Amino acid sequence: MQTIQAALEEAINSKTKPPGALGRLEEIALQVGLIQQTTSPVISKSHIVVFAADHGIAAEGLVNPYPQAVTAQMVLNFLAGGAAINVFCRQHHIQLTVVDAGVNAEFDTSLPLIHGKLGYGTANYANGKAITASQLADAMQKGAAIVADIYTGGCNTIGFGEMGIGNTSSAALIMHQLCKQPLENCTGLGTGTNQQQYQLKLATLQKAASLHGLGNTDISTDELLQCIGGFEIAMMAGAYLKAFALGMVIVVDGFISTAALLAAHTYNNQILSHCIFAHTSGEKGHQLMLQYLQVQPLLQLGMRLGEGTGAALAIPLIQSAVNFLNEMASFKSAGINNKAV
Repeated sequence: MQTIQAALEEAINSKTKPPGALGRLEEIALQVGLIQQTTSPVISKSHIVVFAADHGIAAEGLVNPYPQAVTAQMVLNFLAGGAAINVFCRQHHIQLTVVDAGVNAEFDTSLPLIHGKLGYGTANYANGKAITASQLADAMQKGAAIVADIYTGGCNTIGFGEMGIGNTSSAALIMHQLCKQPLENCTGLGTGTNQQQYQLKLATLQKAASLHGLGNTDISTDELLQCIGGFEIAMMAGAYLKAFALGMVIVVDGFISTAALLAAHTYNNQILSHCIFAHTSGEKGHQLMLQYLQVQPLLQLGMRLGEGTGAALAIPLIQSAVNFLNEMASFKSAGINNKAV
């Protein structure tokens, strides 16, 4: 009996093209077919979820040039349809959900977002643990529940974005611990940071890493996430794991979203088989993350916005890969002699 992989490879290679002529699209078609265990895969009701939360350390301005209030302001921008992720989701007919995972602000309950607040920002990890064990468990469970609801609505392809002033710093610390990279290799400029601010950011993170024993001590991922947060990263990790468990295609965005995936990967290292990496972020460290995971992203656009924007741009390419597999003629059906191609 022919395996599903062999059947997919035969279907891809029998299309009216030279072998490998569609490059990465052929790899994606094979991967999506394997995820769905069919030679006729479909992308159904693609969806991006943006998790938003604040970080206690950001309140001091040590790791971020923008005030913490920008997180809440950007959430309102998402809800008003004015952010880059809104533009790309509208263009490509991708559904968008915004989650308040722990923003340091009150939102009107009538607003069209998921009210999943776990706190008004995390505690300051420069002084102690950012979140409690209970908050971590709640975050991962809520992330999983959100994905389960979306899946029930018919979605089989999902990407995750984030918003949180200071969250590149948490992502850098996660990378430092899990990829065993020097902290300076993990820490980039983030949003709007100049060189003087960068040096302050790096020094602050080095102190935090020392406080929590990161980089030279093996601790559990639970402990790591409790030490440095944030709520949006923990919620996203739970969302990734649930998406994998449900057999969904997972589209991974940039630096912070990949940091959350690094955490999820430690809980279940099979998750990579369902992941398509959207792009290489312009944020320092992301390329090293991707090398650590031994994966190749689809796009190289120098983007470093977050919000799931890279995932929104990659989903149409995934759709194209599925479409060629389903709709392109084979040599046999087109009556073409494939010996000449």
